[in-house]
Amino acid sequence: MALTPSYRSRLGYHSGLLGGIAFLASMALTISNIETHQAIEMAMAADKKVFLEQVVPSNLYDNELLQDTLTISLDGNEKEAITMYIARKEQQIVAVAYETSSEGYAGKINLIMGVNRQGEILGVRVLSHAETPGLGDKIEVAKADWILKFNGLSLNNPNETGWHVKKDGGQFDQFTGATITPRAVVKAVKQGLDFFAVHQADIVKAPLPPEPETKAQ
Repeated sequence: MALTPSYRSRLGYHSGLLGGIAFLASMALTISNIETHQAIEMAMAADKKVFLEQVVPSNLYDNELLQDTLTISLDGNEKEAITMYIARKEQQIVAVAYETSSEGYAGKINLIMGVNRQGEILGVRVLSHAETPGLGDKIEVAKADWILKFNGLSLNNPNETGWHVKKDGGQFDQFTGATITPRAVVKAVKQGLDFFAVHQADIVKAPLPPEPETKAQ
């Protein structure tokens, strides 16, 4: 009959054993979270790149938009800021892309829009929304071409009155049974153009991003 070592009956042994197991479990969880976080960040970056290419045609620039950014705070609030993705051709700024949003029927509608340095819209796409399927989801380019109607427009084209849906006297079509959704998108795009106009001088003079560090041989 094998004897159990006396140290195993001590309280400190069991406490240490539980502590060791807890430490290993926490380490495994930490490593898993790090790997998962990195995978999520990579997936989000890939998705963002797809949307950027839709609102700023890739033939217009030769830099990496995700690595060439300018952050502009809102009303001096450092906690609230908009990230501008800068498109350059031979180091000259030709366009920017950035997010804008407005409250729709079922919650916030998040958009990304591309604007050339003259302030003309190159493209607008929906990043996320919770609008009613079959009604409000016509703002998605996969469901309808409605959102393509913003291409080529600018802050003064149309005029202030035109920047509304037709039901409100503007030029943009509303959806049957869903006026709130397109109204919110038009408002968000107009706000995006207003933001660009206010910060245009700073945007078009955005400095080049720092060169990536090279490791010493």
